[in-house]
Amino acid sequence: MNDKLTLFTKRLLDIMFFSGILVEILLPGIIYIFSDYNDYYRKYIIVMFLTIFSSGVMALLIISELRKIFKTVIAEDCFVCENVTRLNKMGNYSFVISAITVIRSFFYITPASIVIIIVFVVASLFSKVLACVFDKAVAYKLENDMTV
Repeated sequence: MNDKLTLFTKRLLDIMFFSGILVEILLPGIIYIFSDYNDYYRKYIIVMFLTIFSSGVMALLIISELRKIFKTVIAEDCFVCENVTRLNKMGNYSFVISAITVIRSFFYITPASIVIIIVFVVASLFSKVLACVFDKAVAYKLENDMTV
């Protein structure tokens, strides 16, 4: 069951990654079409594009790091130094998404903006704490490997 769940999640991350790339490519057209229906987007079309595109890049970087972590999970070797680095990067990318959303909020704020800011600040903190946990686990693993 766990293997199936892990593989399902890995495939889901793959779909999200490649779909995200497609959305980033189509984003100028999407924003242009949406600006026909939203005055703020029409007024701040460049700001909206830059902030949404930048957030999308950060999200793709997070998914990319998660995909790499899942490769180590599938290989049953997840307590490695690289995953500590990946978790720290994910924390940084999450924080950047929050900061970008704060900037965008000066031009266009919605209740969803507040939720995005809170969610990604929490995700940033969670990733950083998890990186510390993984770092300890890697140290214990290396110490245990030396003992044997």
